[in-house]
Amino acid sequence: MPNPKRRHSKRRTSTRRAHDGLAKPILSECSNCHEPKLPHRVCPHCGKYKGREVMEVAAE
Repeated sequence: MPNPKRRHSKRRTSTRRAHDGLAKPILSECSNCHEPKLPHRVCPHCGKYKGREVMEVAAE
């Protein structure tokens, strides 16, 4: 197995890692209750997905 001949510099290492940072999750608006939710998932606030009720949510 080949090994590196020389050490990578700090700049080269950090340039490679520039895209590894955390990104904010992209949120969409629920069509029923207008709360922010992750796209293509059931709304955690009202329990609906694509206009139909998928899961029951306990009322507080």
